[in-house]
Amino acid sequence: MLAQIIRYFQTSSAEYWGYVGQHLFLSLTSLIIAMLIAFPLGYLGSRNNAVAAFCQTFSQLLRIIPSLALLFILIPIMGAGVIPALIALVVLALPPLVVNTILGFNEVSPVLKEVGLSLGMDQRQLLKQISLPLALPYILNGVKLALVEIISSATLATYIGAGGLGTLIFTGLGLYKMQYVVIGAVSVALLSLLSMFLMDWVIRKVREDDQNNY
Repeated sequence: MLAQIIRYFQTSSAEYWGYVGQHLFLSLTSLIIAMLIAFPLGYLGSRNNAVAAFCQTFSQLLRIIPSLALLFILIPIMGAGVIPALIALVVLALPPLVVNTILGFNEVSPVLKEVGLSLGMDQRQLLKQISLPLALPYILNGVKLALVEIISSATLATYIGAGGLGTLIFTGLGLYKMQYVVIGAVSVALLSLLSMFLMDWVIRKVREDDQNNY
């Protein structure tokens, strides 16, 4: 097995890095799109109970949809390729992003907001200088959860022709070449772990800055 894995990298390294690039493109693009949707929605939810209740219910509904089922639902509507894969990954990323954004803004102390208002801050300044910095660790934790979910689920994008490291896994299963399965699965696991460690480091730095500033 080890010899076969080494031989693959010796003969097909360009192919492998192409799959990695496709996987990262799908993951990061869907994360950015999900953040653009989730952050304003989460902020509105923190200020309006009706919006918060809707977001919580919607997030719970999205959590029960298997990623593979969502992909198959989109195929008759949008066909195969990158676009339906991105839509499915965005939908899967929304729950942790929205929920943690609402949680983050709700955790900001009302006392600090009152102090800011007493100093003459308007709502925009209050958001920029107090609410957002204090909510940021919670928001980033949502980003971490969403990114790990996306990276692992992007493996299934191979089913609809979007490429990525899942190509190695399903090719290996189809051809009974377990070295492909191992390479693909270990690569996805490493990407997930690296993204988790990176986000944990960023969250820790943000919390340290908050402690120093407040």
